[in-house]
Amino acid sequence: MIEGFIKENQEKEERLKVVNWMEPKPSYLINDASLREAAKTMVSQQLECLPVVDQELKPVGMVTFRGVLEGFIDDKALVWQENERVTTHLNESILNLISLPAKHFFVVDEQGKLVGRLSKNEILKGLAFYINEIEHSADILNVILESAYEGVAVVDEQGIIQEFNDAYSRFTGISPENAIGRHVEEVIDNTKLPETLKTGMPERGVIQYIQGQAMIVHRIPIWKNNKVVGAIGILIFEGVTEVYRIYERLQENNRQIQDPQPVKSVPPKNKNIMTLDQIIGDSESTSDRKRLARKVAKTSATVLITGESGTGKEMYARGIHHLSPFSSGPFVSVNCGAIPEHLFESELFGYEEGAFTGARKGGKPGRFELSENGTLFLDEIGEMPVLMQAKLLRVLQEKRVGRVGGLHEYEINSRIIAATNRNLQKMVEAGDFREDLYYRLNIIEIPIPPLRDRTEDIPQLVSYYLNNLCKKYELPQKMLTSEAMALFMRYSWPGNIRELINTLEKLVVIVDQAIIDVHHLPANMIEKSMVKEQQNEPVTLMHQARNIGNEKEMELIRSVLRKTGGNKSQAAKQLGIHRTTLYQKIKKYQLKEL
Repeated sequence: MIEGFIKENQEKEERLKVVNWMEPKPSYLINDASLREAAKTMVSQQLECLPVVDQELKPVGMVTFRGVLEGFIDDKALVWQENERVTTHLNESILNLISLPAKHFFVVDEQGKLVGRLSKNEILKGLAFYINEIEHSADILNVILESAYEGVAVVDEQGIIQEFNDAYSRFTGISPENAIGRHVEEVIDNTKLPETLKTGMPERGVIQYIQGQAMIVHRIPIWKNNKVVGAIGILIFEGVTEVYRIYERLQENNRQIQDPQPVKSVPPKNKNIMTLDQIIGDSESTSDRKRLARKVAKTSATVLITGESGTGKEMYARGIHHLSPFSSGPFVSVNCGAIPEHLFESELFGYEEGAFTGARKGGKPGRFELSENGTLFLDEIGEMPVLMQAKLLRVLQEKRVGRVGGLHEYEINSRIIAATNRNLQKMVEAGDFREDLYYRLNIIEIPIPPLRDRTEDIPQLVSYYLNNLCKKYELPQKMLTSEAMALFMRYSWPGNIRELINTLEKLVVIVDQAIIDVHHLPANMIEKSMVKEQQNEPVTLMHQARNIGNEKEMELIRSVLRKTGGNKSQAAKQLGIHRTTLYQKIKKYQLKEL
């Protein structure tokens, strides 16, 4: 069945190839690497596993974070797991990989050499693209659900299970036939999917106890027309008990060789490390940008990142630096819009002692010197004065720079990443930006879309920053109602992610309740969002009732039931709600006598 669909559309077949979804040029270990080398690589790059290759760069196995922990505990050499090795090829379809139990795949070229790595997350993103693009998505979805190694359950907006795959069935002992049509709380222990339906906030990698076993789960809301219409629960078949046990053993060993003192949290040394995986968002546009950034990161090519203010351009720059050949060097950031014009040259190139009145004794290194063997990030490059543009162009062409007042020049070995929220091409046409510098900087452009063009990322962003802000201010965890989340998705966010974070911070500090609802949101945000809602969505009777309150809602339901002679199907239709919801309302308000 799948093969028939693929033949109908050659372009989509090309998009499903592994080469389009893999992480190119991944980190790896040579098979004679030390345990410390493995640990350092995995911690610095926040990896849960690493491929192991031989001297010819051919994969021979995999080392996991758990294996590294065990190695330190037992004081033994690095042990890599040959049985974990699963290889695939650049042109293979990801549809052929979904049914395999492995979580990570090594991508090899025609010579069998490692060229990329592919995880189940990338495979699921590719399948999501495929499902959205083809017409017969229901048939494909059924195939994927039954092929998936993870347990997958899909519920509608009432919490009624609509899909329940065989993997979940095997774990719970409840057949799909007995699960589908029942409320999810009757089937899955300790499920939080009803909360996901209420809040519209995704949760990834959280722990849930199912049948007494700690499991890792994802909960993802399904949005349609700015409304939560369902949710997906994904069960990862990897109990965390063993990981906890290893961690506790490691802590116990450390306590034995240290003085018994209260454990204090130690801030991480590399607090400013930013990886592309930390950029939040799974929309197609965000995934495409991260994929492009990974490709260019492995080279030394100059990159120009464009986009509106607050879209996260510096996060992409830091992510590229982290994956680049210059990652062991410093990341030096320069805001070209914040430096006075007369100080630009000395800031970038440095100066020698006595170069001008007030010059520091011994001179001062410039940003180019400070970024040696690292990355120089020129933020807001469009604000750079025209005179400095000419000097910067010369440095980029000759790869040499000299301090102000100095007699000697030195070679530079820094990667240049520039960013701007302005249209440089129009500035070139207007004579405000040098054309030759523009083409020197714009070797590879990564345009970052504004938040209003990728609204599907908003629930994930809200969930992440709400958690962080509550921890920052040491406040109880807060959540948004699905109505408030819908307003977040309708709002245009002219300040992009920066404005979203500021809005959430204000709500976390001001709102005392654990649940943030529509009336808590800023007035201008509500006003602009409601105007958009009125333009796009009809207002049902139930929408009006929610604003009036429970008492009016109860009277409205009683009135409509009387008009329909107690016919609940007709009453639900007139109210604009699902029949199951009407039954719940009748039970809630104990409407026995009409």
